[in-house]
Amino acid sequence: MARVTLDGVRKVYDNGFVAVHGVDLTVEDGEFVVLVGPSGSGKSTTLRIIAGLESLSDGQLTIGGRVVNDVPPNERDIAMVFQSYALYPHMSVYENMAFALHLQKLPRNQIDARVREAAQILGITGVLERRPRQLSGGQRQRVAIGRAIVRQPRVFLFDEPLSNLDAKLRVQMRREIARIRRELSATVVYVTHDQVEAMTLGDRIVVMNEGRVEQIGSPLELYDHPQTLFVATFIGSPAMNLVDGTVSFDGTPRFVAADDPTFTIQLTRAQSERMRAGAPVGVVAGIRPEDLRVVPASESSSEQPLSAVVDASEPLGNEVLIYLHAARRDLTARAATRLLPRSGDRLSILVDPARVHYFDPSTKRSI
Repeated sequence: MARVTLDGVRKVYDNGFVAVHGVDLTVEDGEFVVLVGPSGSGKSTTLRIIAGLESLSDGQLTIGGRVVNDVPPNERDIAMVFQSYALYPHMSVYENMAFALHLQKLPRNQIDARVREAAQILGITGVLERRPRQLSGGQRQRVAIGRAIVRQPRVFLFDEPLSNLDAKLRVQMRREIARIRRELSATVVYVTHDQVEAMTLGDRIVVMNEGRVEQIGSPLELYDHPQTLFVATFIGSPAMNLVDGTVSFDGTPRFVAADDPTFTIQLTRAQSERMRAGAPVGVVAGIRPEDLRVVPASESSSEQPLSAVVDASEPLGNEVLIYLHAARRDLTARAATRLLPRSGDRLSILVDPARVHYFDPSTKRSI
């Protein structure tokens, strides 16, 4: 396998549109890195630059220590799995997987060994003689992955490979891809718009937005310590609640919501010190749904609970999502299933001050 390094990589099209703005990224040997972001964020363009399917306009790309800016795709020793399976319909599974090896003019016994080894890893040994039309969606995706595995490349590239599968198959294939990666100890760059795929598969995640890298980190690092408002709202489902407001240092330092002075959150000592060091007058408070706690009527608290009205609730089996209206805004809370309020019910909610994130509304960055 190999290390992949992008140093100031940019992509500017002939019409002047900048698709990728100076991406700096190092994917270590054997690492699984996921590029995630909404449509138009530049993630697939970045992957295609690594593959050699798009030329870069500026910067340097190295694979295994070799600069490959002008190296054609077939000489980069990479294998790519696309969103569409792109299988040859007139060939059997075996022939689809062996095709690239025949082009390399490898000995037949070596081709056979590689195909059968990959089929064993993927659990498709029993369908090697079938045509693609005789396979399920999950089996076709395994064949597409197998076609990449048999080449034994230095780097695997995946471009939204699970988008065409239904929800149950996506979960199954995520497990398969994670297992295959462990067995092969492969270097993988994986593109998806699905944050669940990113969180469950990646050693590190690169969050992209409008051609720029917003943040790079481990899944929990991005969830617990988002550096920008975009990362805070993109990572996590349901999305983080955002509340505009100001910080008051009259008496106990606290955040005060802009539209409702009754919605206040006490600042921790660390938060207060950061705010005093030069925070803007206006701030945005970010609160994860699990950090909005519904307070039973019998429970007393030193903090004043916020009164909220239930708009709707969604029981999901292991939890319930509660959609609330409070402080003149819509909020989402996550609670245990034993609590299932009805529309119109009034609840008291508390916020864990230590779990609140604060952002500068002008720079969109964490304070």
